[in-house]
Amino acid sequence: MLKPVVIVLAATYMLPAQNYSIQRMTVDGTAVFRLADAAAGVEVMVAPELGNNAYSMQVKGHEVMWSPYKTLGELKQKPALAGNPFLAPWANRIDQDSFFANGKKYTLNDGLGNVRRDGNKKPIHGLVMFASQWKLTSQKIGGEASITCRLDFYREPDWMAQFPFAHTIDMTYRLKDGALEVETVIDNLSSAPMPVSIGFHPYFQLTDSPRDEWQVALPARESVVLSDILVPTGEKTPRDPAPLFALKGQQLDNVYTGLNRGADGKSVFYVQGKAQKLAVEYGPNYPVAVVYAPAGRGFICFEPMSGVTNAFNLGHAGKYPLQSIAPGGKWRESYWIRPSGF
Repeated sequence: MLKPVVIVLAATYMLPAQNYSIQRMTVDGTAVFRLADAAAGVEVMVAPELGNNAYSMQVKGHEVMWSPYKTLGELKQKPALAGNPFLAPWANRIDQDSFFANGKKYTLNDGLGNVRRDGNKKPIHGLVMFASQWKLTSQKIGGEASITCRLDFYREPDWMAQFPFAHTIDMTYRLKDGALEVETVIDNLSSAPMPVSIGFHPYFQLTDSPRDEWQVALPARESVVLSDILVPTGEKTPRDPAPLFALKGQQLDNVYTGLNRGADGKSVFYVQGKAQKLAVEYGPNYPVAVVYAPAGRGFICFEPMSGVTNAFNLGHAGKYPLQSIAPGGKWRESYWIRPSGF
């Protein structure tokens, strides 16, 4: 569990405004922004130069973002999935070293050394998970505490060689009324439609009960059938989205579609302990949920996804829908982390 209050080395400035504040500080040699909602007792720590990761979220002193490390310095020295990793330009796995976009086949260049691979040697989680190139573009205090950082993907030749669609990504962390909104805006600067297969892989934990006592809600009507290498086969099976179930005895690494949504368009997944509850609310452009909760580990991941695993190639095959951005167009969506019972 990361403890940012303990490891803060220096605070550079603070901008207070009533209930909300933003503080820029240095943690283990890394620039970090601390967003705070005093009334709700929520603090969020964002490290732009470590993949723009919101690596810590504390609710009334309880850390709800899981990490295998105790300090940010350890995460920086040996980057690993923790906190709220951003997955782009593809989320999860591609089933081969090439992908289709707009009917054309593009081949990855393994020699560039920037393709991460899973245990089956398949490309996984894109190119920017630990990117240091994010830059702060704006911040706001007044009814909320928010910062926006931008990643100019088109400026990096090694990224463009793997995914040749010029674009920028703006990510806003917005803390308001005790909930954290994560908004992503992608601008397609290229002359062709840009396929969208992005997502987040946040790691959540509760502190009032052990993992085996957690109850989970999965409001999805369909399970995506996966192969033995965790790639969708094109089949789906129906499921009952209603009941809560205990994590005890369960091991999840599943993909879900057919998400139930409320009148506001959101689909709400959650985990509940004795009193603590973390709800993850998916906006409409996140039609896919990956849920990861391996046995014996004290976390659960509710992962908002714009498409299924292997979305480029399965979209080309006509097996699942694939979102895209018209030339000069934008893609925009948010997901929310809403704690209660703390």
